[in-house]
Amino acid sequence: MRFVFLGPPGVGKGTQAENISIQKNIPHISSGNLLREAVKKKTEIGVKAKAYVEKGLLVPDDLIVSIVMEKIKTNQCREGFILDGFPRNLPQAEILDQTLKGLGKKIDKVFYFTASEETIIKRIAGRRICRSCNMHYHEFFKPPLKENICDNCGSGIYQRKDDDPNTVLVRLKVYQELTEGLIDYYRNSGRLIEIDGNGDVSGIRGKVLLALSSLTKGGMG
Repeated sequence: MRFVFLGPPGVGKGTQAENISIQKNIPHISSGNLLREAVKKKTEIGVKAKAYVEKGLLVPDDLIVSIVMEKIKTNQCREGFILDGFPRNLPQAEILDQTLKGLGKKIDKVFYFTASEETIIKRIAGRRICRSCNMHYHEFFKPPLKENICDNCGSGIYQRKDDDPNTVLVRLKVYQELTEGLIDYYRNSGRLIEIDGNGDVSGIRGKVLLALSSLTKGGMG
């Protein structure tokens, strides 16, 4: 099973990808996490990508394509994967399809998550993370027991620069400008499944599982 989870930042696709990854025992590949790891380790790609990530801008195609393609070619992804946050535009989608075709594989289905701008901004702007242990929190949905203090290690928690409300608006505008052709590309190929990302996590998960159940019954496995 090879899936792509598409949708604007904060729509909840990452959370759903994590859940399905565990249930189906296939790797969850987050392009955002791959980039942040590269930035943290100060790899060649990470150094180049840092300025884009902090400003909420999309990282240039050559950088993100290189880091994702390297990952999907590993033995860990031989039996399948869930791509989260990639591809983000039509050229990336075409490169992905071409690369997989060369490996004798393909993307089976693309789950497209949508939600209102208000919902997305609330989700992203409320995110917080521990400076030491990287434990994740949320101002509204998962606050720490003590304000701005990590429950796990006692260190301070902070808001990433790309989660600031003003940066979020930039991210959403960039996403909308670049992904219209991408959505049509997958819809026209018959691979697109639209998921309403408004509501709580469990409700959205139910919609995804229902769609996956239909695919399994149809012979995919």
